[in-house]
Amino acid sequence: MAQRILQLAAEESPERLQEALQGLAEGELGDMVTRQALRGRETAALLRGIFRGSPCSQPSGVLRRLQVYKHCVPLVESGDLHVGKVSEIIGLLMLEARQLPGHALAELATSFVEVIKGGSLSNGKSLELLSTVLTALSNSKESLAYGKGELNGEEFKKQLINTLCSSKWDPQCVIHLANMFRDIPLSGEELQFVVEKVLRMFSKLDLQEIPPLVYQLLLLSAKGSKKTVLEGIISFFNQLDKKQKEEQRVPQSADLEVATLPLDQLRHVEGTVILHIVSAINLDQDIGEELIKHLRTEQQKDPGKALCPFSVALLLSIAVKHRLQEQIFDFLKTSITRSCKDLQFLQASKFLQDLCPQQYDVTAVILEVVKNSAFGWDHVTQGLVDLGFSLMESYEPKKSFGGKTAETNLGLSKLPAQQACKLGASILLETFKVHEPIRSDILEQVLNRVLTKAASPVSHFIDLLSNIVVSAPLVLQNSSSRVTETFDNLSFLPIDTVQGLLRAVQPLLKVSMSVRDSLILVLQKAIFSRQLDARKAAVAGFLLLLRNFKILGSLTSSQCSQAIGATQVQADVHACYNSAANEAFCLEILGSLRRCLSQQADVRLMLYEGFYDVLRRNSQLASSIMETLLSQIKQYYLPQPDLLPPLKLEGCIMAQGDQIFLQEPLAHLLCCIQHCLAWYKSTVHLCKGAEDDEEEEEEVGFEQNFEEMLESVTRRMIKSELEDFELDKSADFSPSSGVGVKNNIYAIQVMGICEVLIEYNFNTGNFSKNKFEDVLGLFTCYNKLSEILKEKAGKNKSTLGNKIARSFLSMAFVSTLLTALFRDNAQSHEESLAVLRSSTEFLRYAVSVALQKVQQLEETGQTDGPDGQNPDKMFQNLCKITRVLLWRYTSIPTAVEESGKKKGKSISLLCLEGLLRIFNTMQQLYTARIPQFLQALDITDGDAEEADINVTEKAAFQIRQFQRSLVNQLSSSEDDFNSKETQLLITILSTLSKLLDPGSQQFLQFLTWTVKICKENALEDLSCCKGLLTLLFSLHVLYKSPVSLLRELAQDIHACLGDIDQDVEIESRSHFAIVNVKTAAPTVCLLVLGQADKVLEEVDWLIKRLTILGSDTSEDSTQASNQTQALEKGVILQLGTLLTVFHELVQTALPAGSCVDSLLRSLSKTYTILTSLIKHYIQACRSTSNAVPGRLEKLVKLSGSHLTPQCYSFITYVQNIHSESLSFAEEKKKKKKEDETAAVSTVMAKVLRETKPIPNLIFAIEQYEKFLIHLSKKSKVNLMQYMKLSTSRDFRINASMLDSVLQEHNTEDAENEPDNNQSSTAEQPDENQEPQKKRRRKK
Repeated sequence: MAQRILQLAAEESPERLQEALQGLAEGELGDMVTRQALRGRETAALLRGIFRGSPCSQPSGVLRRLQVYKHCVPLVESGDLHVGKVSEIIGLLMLEARQLPGHALAELATSFVEVIKGGSLSNGKSLELLSTVLTALSNSKESLAYGKGELNGEEFKKQLINTLCSSKWDPQCVIHLANMFRDIPLSGEELQFVVEKVLRMFSKLDLQEIPPLVYQLLLLSAKGSKKTVLEGIISFFNQLDKKQKEEQRVPQSADLEVATLPLDQLRHVEGTVILHIVSAINLDQDIGEELIKHLRTEQQKDPGKALCPFSVALLLSIAVKHRLQEQIFDFLKTSITRSCKDLQFLQASKFLQDLCPQQYDVTAVILEVVKNSAFGWDHVTQGLVDLGFSLMESYEPKKSFGGKTAETNLGLSKLPAQQACKLGASILLETFKVHEPIRSDILEQVLNRVLTKAASPVSHFIDLLSNIVVSAPLVLQNSSSRVTETFDNLSFLPIDTVQGLLRAVQPLLKVSMSVRDSLILVLQKAIFSRQLDARKAAVAGFLLLLRNFKILGSLTSSQCSQAIGATQVQADVHACYNSAANEAFCLEILGSLRRCLSQQADVRLMLYEGFYDVLRRNSQLASSIMETLLSQIKQYYLPQPDLLPPLKLEGCIMAQGDQIFLQEPLAHLLCCIQHCLAWYKSTVHLCKGAEDDEEEEEEVGFEQNFEEMLESVTRRMIKSELEDFELDKSADFSPSSGVGVKNNIYAIQVMGICEVLIEYNFNTGNFSKNKFEDVLGLFTCYNKLSEILKEKAGKNKSTLGNKIARSFLSMAFVSTLLTALFRDNAQSHEESLAVLRSSTEFLRYAVSVALQKVQQLEETGQTDGPDGQNPDKMFQNLCKITRVLLWRYTSIPTAVEESGKKKGKSISLLCLEGLLRIFNTMQQLYTARIPQFLQALDITDGDAEEADINVTEKAAFQIRQFQRSLVNQLSSSEDDFNSKETQLLITILSTLSKLLDPGSQQFLQFLTWTVKICKENALEDLSCCKGLLTLLFSLHVLYKSPVSLLRELAQDIHACLGDIDQDVEIESRSHFAIVNVKTAAPTVCLLVLGQADKVLEEVDWLIKRLTILGSDTSEDSTQASNQTQALEKGVILQLGTLLTVFHELVQTALPAGSCVDSLLRSLSKTYTILTSLIKHYIQACRSTSNAVPGRLEKLVKLSGSHLTPQCYSFITYVQNIHSESLSFAEEKKKKKKEDETAAVSTVMAKVLRETKPIPNLIFAIEQYEKFLIHLSKKSKVNLMQYMKLSTSRDFRINASMLDSVLQEHNTEDAENEPDNNQSSTAEQPDENQEPQKKRRRKK
């Protein structure tokens, strides 16, 4: 039969063909097509023949065509046919489909939908046909029967798509269906249906099938719904990531194993999807714009949804395209700083923590992206690197801290900008560790910034470089050429940068021969440079090499060093020591450094400060270094035993024209000798093995030489008078004259030499009485000069006093000296120590130096002298010093101590100042070691394990000691009260309180005690009052909101200063004795307003959160509603109490100036925030039918009765006091001559400045009332009934005053003037009747 149809079709005889086809039974036609298709013979020709014999003009032809279509769809989907045959059949059917009439198309499309709903599509090939059918259907103008009614083609297509998207889809055909919809013309609504359906199918598909489906969706998004597509993809992967985290956190049980997501598979799928989206954005920039727009909007609502690891990775991949990079980085940087600020904001307030316990941290998300990128996300790495550098540059430190301090301050910083900079460094370091291909790029960029940003601080880049080198020194060998290029620029960099850079690359020097050799060549050139900085850089570099490349036999060998020589060409990293090579190399460097001893003082100074460290780490160089120092000191030492002074000071200075410079820092040289000799005697000498006798004699020779020299210098320095150094009280110390500069240099050198000798004699004296008398003699010489310099500096108002104060004593010696002076109870030492203890000046000097050393450590992170850069040694010394200062202060109170006849602080006060600085330093530099520090102070509990240390308990113990001292101070008589000591005690308590856990019992006890102190002590000292109240507020906010406290303080201020209406008497009900006539204004008032402003900021932040929650239309509405109610209640309660605070203050007769100005600004802010709250409720009324809550009504009523009327009265009061000051100034001008005009103009300018906030306040009040009217209309609740419109609204015109002037002008009668004045004053109370009702009591 098939052959006959083919023949008839070929003969072109339609009538016969139609007859033949009509003769076929219903099933035969289908069987014939199937047989022909399976045999692979001329299927297309047969179908063409059938179609030719079935014209669409005849109903039978249409039916036959439909039979063919309905039969071919399952045939194509069966999978029995060859792919080529399938394409051929579908192609033909698609061509012929356009000729079908509308009702046939509708029937065919409906049958297709039924097939899809039945889930019998296997390969989706026939869907190409469905797209053609639906397209043809949408163009059909026929009226088609649908249900009981009729629809046109377009509407019928819409119904079919709706039905299709509402039905269940087989997961296997989702991709085919998504592909099909691309070819169908869809309206916006239809497209939204389709996209939402496909997104819902994500969760039902296998993970591997997601990327192709995403690809289809992105192609489909060319028609529209880009936002929905992107939102759905991001949300899906965010949920998967959360699920993955949950599964990792919860221990896997047997039943969970089935559901577990394979991590690597998930990450690879995410990576592929990101690539698809990036490709789509390359083709269509609108998708990128839509993504950024969507994330910005979402971030305002819920940052956790907007910035998840997937979306951040996506943004960073897109950021490689420069067109969008700036927008993306701005968005990410804003999100990071906002997240940091929000976290900081929450940590500072218990009130906020209770209301918003969970807060999103974007920094953790970005670091998670770095971790995830290890799974082959190469497209993210460039974005990560660019973001890291962008953060480090945008938020770089504003001020150079130098070396360690920058790292430490950055590490512990609480400022959002510094946290962002730290995050940038972490991103780069982690990316460097994870991605090998990009390492050279990161290193290149870091080194470029270190070189090119010489003017601005680069400490954060140097720290990053140091961490990179430490993480992979061997990997960096591949980039060693880049490091050697950097060395060529060393001589042009600032010395701090050079030292940091060399310290950072030091591990690389141990594994790379070429890097070492190139560094040595650069340093040898630099040592002969004309530039001073270049020579200093050379010295710094050589000292670093000497410290780190040890000779065999050196005592302190902590690291295995390799052989190195300036001229070596080969090196084996794993070779044994080459002692000869290392020694030759080190001696060669020492030879280069000896040349520096004839250069400027700065260069010599670096050498003297560095030799001790070299000696300590490379003990075999001892003899060479000691010989060098001996030959250097001999140039200035006068050996004759009776010659005074013992050193040639004139050789230490150099004149250039009129200017005089220090050439040889003699005191530093002597200091270096003293420390090197002490180390040599204590370490090398004791550990000597069997050495050559000659060498031993030689070494004993220089040791003896030094000892004799120091003894001789000590003896002769004690005998020397100031005149021997050409220094006495009559000498010129003016910094403007050559002689003055020379004398200053001499004085500083002599004082330094005395200090060095004090340390030497104390250490070698072994508690001998004679030696301690020598120490005191040296101190006398030091003290005389010190007093003269202070006196001269005071007269000249010079800053030289600060330079003189830099002590030469080492930190270790200071701690030893203090312990001996104050805590040594040994019987054998008593007699000798009595010599030193007898001098109060010496005791004060010892504590002053300790204070200076701690201050230097606090500011720069290191101190002068040996081990000054060793954090462990500094920590131990700090613990020893703290123990002594604490004992000295608590054992001998200031009142008991004799106030010396000389000026200056008492020892107890110096101890207290030292303790404050130590507690600050500990929290800044040694946060991790605070438990050990507190343990070291507690002598009773010395054996406790580190894990057992309870910081809160230990801190509370120390706090109790200072509490007792403060109570003693406050209860002392007025004559004995020491304001400075009280301030220090309060500051120490504030510092220590930071160590208490806010949830602990000890914290609550301390807060209760602070409240009690403020309530019971009528302090009149303004600084102490300010300190105590600041402490009270800082504690209170960590316990609960301080609004009730502010109300009581405001009532006290009102009672102390009186009312703006003099006829009103205030009840004298005092809560806090600390608020009195002297302290109430401006001190307490400004503090209360400052704290009220902070509360207003918190409320404002909460209202913004409320607005976000209100606009969030997610499924989890019940939880959002509960949170909204909690936030609303918190906001209204805070504002309600704040209104009562301002109610008190606004009726207070505040003096003109800062208090009035601050109060007016705070009131404006309050009304602005009230307006924001009202706007929130207007928005809530629009979105839901909720009524206005009762508590809001109460708040509005309170503002109308207790604040707005009083604000207008206060404005009148402010204008009155300003007009009085103006009239007073005018009177003065009339009485005096014209030179008073300037004074008047100053007063006028001040008045204008202080009245400037008034219009802002009026505007804020009126805006508040305007939105109240809006809310009243929306909610059908009359909120304006509580607001009384004031007649003094126009604050520039006082109606009663205007009446009086007009009457006076009209009648021109002098007798009317007093009457009018009376009417003026009589009318004023009527205007302000409302506030008077609220005042406490009339006479």
